[in-house]
Amino acid sequence: MTQTFTERVLAATGGGRPAPEQPTTEPVELPVGEATPAQVDAVQAYLDKHADKFAASLPAHVSLEAFQAPVAALLPRLGRCTPASLRLALLTCARFGLVPDGYEAAIQVQGNKAVFVPTYKGYVRLMYRSGLVASVHCGLVHEHDDWKVTPTAPAPDDFHLSIRPDLSDEERGKALFAYAFVVLKDGSRSQVVYVNRTTAAQVRDEWSYAYKLAEQQGRKDSYWHQRFDHGMQKTALKRLFPWVPTSAELVALAAADDAGERGDVQIVHAPDPERAALLAEAERAHRAAEGSQETAPLPVKRSKQGRVYQGKKQRGRRKGRVS
Repeated sequence: MTQTFTERVLAATGGGRPAPEQPTTEPVELPVGEATPAQVDAVQAYLDKHADKFAASLPAHVSLEAFQAPVAALLPRLGRCTPASLRLALLTCARFGLVPDGYEAAIQVQGNKAVFVPTYKGYVRLMYRSGLVASVHCGLVHEHDDWKVTPTAPAPDDFHLSIRPDLSDEERGKALFAYAFVVLKDGSRSQVVYVNRTTAAQVRDEWSYAYKLAEQQGRKDSYWHQRFDHGMQKTALKRLFPWVPTSAELVALAAADDAGERGDVQIVHAPDPERAALLAEAERAHRAAEGSQETAPLPVKRSKQGRVYQGKKQRGRRKGRVS
C-alpha cells in the first residue's frame, strides 16, 4: 500500500506507521532530455521566489550567491523535475551547509523528482566541522598499489599503504577497496574500516532506489552508476560511525542520505537552523564539561588525632540506639 506524504513524514519522525523496509520500484514517468528554456526560466523564477528560505537555512560561512551559482548550471538537467521536489532537495542541502556543486553534494534525478545526494567529501566536511576529530582519512586502494592489511596487529601496523604519486589512477589500476579512519584529538587512531567492490555493490543493490529505477528505465545516470568508487568511499565513512565520535549533524546527514536512497522524504532529517544552533551549543558545553571533570579523588578530612572525619554527630542520638 502506497503511503501518503503525511504518513511518510510521521514515519520518518518517529510517529505513525513505520516506513516500509523496501521502497516501491514501480515505474515513474521519466523526463526526457533537458528542459526547454521556458521551463528553466519558470523553475528559476520559482526558486528565486523562495530565495529567502535558502538564505535563512545556509550557515554563515556559505553565501547565497555561492550556493545559487552551481544550481543555475544544473537547471537544464533538473528543470523537468517537479519544482517542489527541487526546492526541497536544495533546501535540505542548504540546511547541511553544503554546496550542490558535485564536490560536497549533488542533486540527482529520480524519475521526475530531484534528490539531495551528499558525496563522501560532504561527509568529510561535516566530520571536520564537528570538531570531534583531528583528521579524516578516506581513500581507495588500487590493484598496483603496495598495501597490506593485518587486522590482528596493533595500530598503525594493521594497515599499510604505499602509492606512487607520479602514477595516474588509471596507471594504478582498478580500485579494489575503500578505507576510512580518523585520528582523534588525543593523537590515537580509530579502527580502519574497509569496503570492497562486492560489499559496495550489495549495499547499492539492496538500498538504492535511484539505482534500481535507473536500471528499470535503461539509464546509467544514478549516483552509483556515475560514481561507484565514490559510493564505495561513502559507505566506508558511514560504517566508521560506530568507532568514532559523531555529531548530531553528521548522524542527520546519514539519515537524509539513506532516505534519498530509499526514495523517501529527506527534509524531515535536515536540521532546523535554530535547533541546529542550540544543539551545537549544547554539544560544545557537554564536551567542555567532560574535559573539566576532576579525576583526582576527593580529599579526606581528618581530625587532629588523625582519625577520619565522619561528620557531626546528631544531637540527642545515643550510641548504639537505632532510630
